[in-house]
Amino acid sequence: MAEDILLYTNPMSRGRIARWMLEEVGQPYRVEVLGYGTSMKSPAYLAVNPMGKVPAIVHCGAVVTEAAAICAYLADAFPEAGLVPEPGAARADYFRWMFFAAGPLEAAVVNRALGVDVKPDQTAFVGYGSFGRVMDALEEALSRGDYIAGDRFSAADLYVGSHVGFGLQFGSYEKRPAFEAYHARLSERPAFRRAAEADDRLIAEAKARGA
Repeated sequence: MAEDILLYTNPMSRGRIARWMLEEVGQPYRVEVLGYGTSMKSPAYLAVNPMGKVPAIVHCGAVVTEAAAICAYLADAFPEAGLVPEPGAARADYFRWMFFAAGPLEAAVVNRALGVDVKPDQTAFVGYGSFGRVMDALEEALSRGDYIAGDRFSAADLYVGSHVGFGLQFGSYEKRPAFEAYHARLSERPAFRRAAEADDRLIAEAKARGA
């Protein structure tokens, strides 16, 4: 049943990506908020995701983890939302840039934040080559048009755009005009606003409780 969607999340996590995606597909879903180091590591949740991380969704008894996989799965499960381009060049870009963000982009940003120094003679050993090369490739892709895969919004925009938004918010991306314009455009979407408001409300409630 379409109604049988359960989202495991934390409002201060990549679970924000999954909630935004759920808002875009427009299907009813339930939310279970998990705490770091507590319920996220409980036997009950480890049976869902042995990594003990969020997000995860359960749809009709099937478990999907990893934010990129959740986006791709939901876009396929609910084609009426129109979040997957038709076969062709746009579909190719859809897969290319979604998994670019899940692989080279995230690895480059996380390594830089952790102070991992990849020397010039070591770039062949890492999928992203260098942080600068990744940022330049992303900037070039986002400078071609309003969306990263064809001429309309897709789940690839949601996933890539989430990374761009987080990077600008936390200072892990340079404030390049292409990044800022892309994030501004996506953040105007009603589904983005609904998802952000729901997660921000959870954060505010936790602070009020002293959690």
